Amino acid sequence: MAQFDRLQNDLLLRTARGEKVERPPTWVMRQAGRYLPEYHRAKGNHDFFECCRSPEIASTLTLQPIERYGKLLDAAIIFSDILVIPQALGMTVEMVDKKGPHFPNPLDSPEDQQYKKVLDKDVDVESELRYVYEAITLTRKKLAGRVPLFGFCGAPWTLLCYMVEGGGSKIFKEVKTWIYKWPTESKKLLEKITAVCIEYLALQVQAGAQILQVFDSWAGELSPSTFDEFSLPYLKEIAGKLPKRLSELGLTKVPMVVFAKGAWFALDKLCQIGYDVVGLDWLQDPAEAMEIANGRVVLQGNADPGVLYGGREAITNVVEKMVKGFGGGKGGWIANLGHGKVCIRLKILSLITRVGITPFVDPDDFKWFLQEIQRASGTHVNGSL
Repeated sequence: MAQFDRLQNDLLLRTARGEKVERPPTWVMRQAGRYLPEYHRAKGNHDFFECCRSPEIASTLTLQPIERYGKLLDAAIIFSDILVIPQALGMTVEMVDKKGPHFPNPLDSPEDQQYKKVLDKDVDVESELRYVYEAITLTRKKLAGRVPLFGFCGAPWTLLCYMVEGGGSKIFKEVKTWIYKWPTESKKLLEKITAVCIEYLALQVQAGAQILQVFDSWAGELSPSTFDEFSLPYLKEIAGKLPKRLSELGLTKVPMVVFAKGAWFALDKLCQIGYDVVGLDWLQDPAEAMEIANGRVVLQGNADPGVLYGGREAITNVVEKMVKGFGGGKGGWIANLGHGKVCIRLKILSLITRVGITPFVDPDDFKWFLQEIQRASGTHVNGSL
């Protein structure tokens, strides 16, 4: 394992471990991306997945918000995509301009020969996704200990949605057909995806990731009963088996975050399946969520990203209510937005749900959001305001 500089800002990791802290740590999902002018300079003419597969470009893009916002951000998240796992499973995934992720040949049914190929493939997770690990290691070196680095993966249910829908969806006809018509075959595929997720996350830690997040972006498309059947068990399996795999690799367990967008009904259960942190979307009231969590996990979230359209007075109002709802920010809470896609001042790719800032937001208003979290929680980081 590579040697890295000593971590200078461990606030987020201490918070994720449940410690009392001096202020709430802040980061934003998909905080690296299109809203920054420097993103486009670094990306050049490369397509999205070419950027993901280039450790140099991916690491550069990961660091851009850290370098722009400085001490207002307490973590970086590796520039990558949840759909690298279907690619590792042998499926073709393209990022189509003004459309988003597209599978030219999604899984049609259990009779589809590709279904058998995916199930039977002996995935060399280390080889197939080596470019992600190289990007993580390079990013850790470039960070030089400034903030911790997130690794991540998509949740099995969300990845299944993409693999059978062929991209984003409004009605989820295909995946609903699968789980109701072919539940056994769906679960076999979910198990296969879960096994790859576990190994992928473990190897990210080996490469240098210091905290991990599992994104279940389509969790809200399930009813409470189908969430319990087709999402929750696989989230639990990841949380349960990953520490053992890390131990086998001679690695120490790192904090884990689960973000199940739209699954507000499952918060109590999500607090019981082994994650250190549970992410919330903006549909949950912070105070009520704190009451449900009751100290079992740290919560993360959950400002409505739409407030960034509303100007600084609105941002201040929302931040103050959020800080109060989460108890002031001296422990038990990581500040974040509740959902959205980082695509500021550009047309958003349709039907993409990977999470962060929503379109057409002024980056300076996002900076104000970060500053107001520190002000409202009674803290001021030297040089950040």
